[in-house]
Amino acid sequence: MKKILIIAILTIIIIWGIHAVQNKEKSKIENESNNTETVADVPKEDITINMTVAGDVLCHNTNFFDAYNASTDSYDFSYTFEDIKKYFDNADIAIGTLEANFAGKSAGYSNYPLFNAPEQLATDLKELGFDILATANNHCLDKGFSGLVNTLSELDKAGIEHMGTYATEEDSEKYLIKDVNGIKMAFLDYTYGTNGIELPEGKEFAINMIDKDEIKKDIENVKKENVDVVCVNMHWGQEYKLTPTSEQEELADFLFQNGADLILGSHTHCLEPMEKRTVTMPDGTTKDGFVIYSLGNFMSGQKADNSRQSVILDIKLTKAGKDGKISIDSVTYTPIYMYNYYTSKSAHRFKVMDIESEIAKYEAGDTQIGATMYNTLKNELQGVYKVVGNEILPEGEKK
Repeated sequence: MKKILIIAILTIIIIWGIHAVQNKEKSKIENESNNTETVADVPKEDITINMTVAGDVLCHNTNFFDAYNASTDSYDFSYTFEDIKKYFDNADIAIGTLEANFAGKSAGYSNYPLFNAPEQLATDLKELGFDILATANNHCLDKGFSGLVNTLSELDKAGIEHMGTYATEEDSEKYLIKDVNGIKMAFLDYTYGTNGIELPEGKEFAINMIDKDEIKKDIENVKKENVDVVCVNMHWGQEYKLTPTSEQEELADFLFQNGADLILGSHTHCLEPMEKRTVTMPDGTTKDGFVIYSLGNFMSGQKADNSRQSVILDIKLTKAGKDGKISIDSVTYTPIYMYNYYTSKSAHRFKVMDIESEIAKYEAGDTQIGATMYNTLKNELQGVYKVVGNEILPEGEKK
């Protein structure tokens, strides 16, 4: 009896020990799980970037005549951008539209209607601060397919990335996707046409045309790459019209509904309005969307009404750490003017002016521009405000 009692006590002790070990392991696993959940529950920091956007870069013969240095037989456009370079200096990404070709000197530098600019302009645009240039537009075939290919080659040499036109079919199947300080962005570009100039047979891949099925497919493909932002450049609209056409508005709606976040318009040679929207997607979720229907000319030799005023946009984007959602915090702009001192016999007639800064300098006693240009700039400034509209600022914030 005594022996049986001892065995029973030992059995209880062993069973208790096993349970104690099991409970300890269970507690350890639960603690590790709780610690993991705690770490996972800590939200990541928000990421904010500044995106600088400018309009169309054209290069008329007056521009490249002005940039020519006979003593060195070379071109230098850098002076054109001296006054506004500071607006590119703090950009995390800077983008514009190249409505010119770099087909090479042997093709002959030329003016409208078949543009071909000195390739030094590509280097000067890079030094100004451009990271990306959209190349699909109605002038991208002005010097044929070979001119298109050479343009892309010159941009590559200058270190400027590009989208919308392609040298090979393999290139056309790739998408321009960039990680901008932790925000993954996809860049797409399309044009309404090429002024009736047709691509050689078998080269249909070379230009992204505005085609809803193709655009929808492209957006779906970049979304598969888990991008945070889809930015679409659209070469569209009616030249010298200060408001978007019904087709532009309908296409903007289509782009937003199919996943575009930013829409940057070009082609019209003048400004058109911008707007921020709250977009309701087919699944009922909402997101921020931004469109500027046209940015006008950033650089050109044009003289037509409204063709010399433009803006440099500063778009502030934030990716929320808690859920990864993108917000468009603000869109501010610097009004600019393509100054052409056409009565001057000296070089360097052309300069992109900061309108507000130039007005302020004149009013402070700097009479370099003269009273006539001062009044012109005041009128141009009001025109910019009227067409583009108010800057988009965080709620409750005033400029």
